[in-house]
Amino acid sequence: MLWWKNPKRSKFGKWLDSEGIQQTDFATKSKVSRNTVWKLCNDKNYIPSAYILKKVMNAVRKVDNNKHPKDFFDI
Repeated sequence: MLWWKNPKRSKFGKWLDSEGIQQTDFATKSKVSRNTVWKLCNDKNYIPSAYILKKVMNAVRKVDNNKHPKDFFDI
């Protein structure tokens, strides 16, 4: 199975794939560890802490200013 067609990807992981952003690049830009980005992309039940969420959403908004945390996470 191809990695970009992984049915277990979370909403956030699917968004990264649709934008063509690699997890490692996003980790660098958001200043979040690669392990955390992996969890965000592959664990549908993972809810980041407020600190991590703020860093992630700041990086997301540089790509798409209309995205909100509720678009990716069940908060």
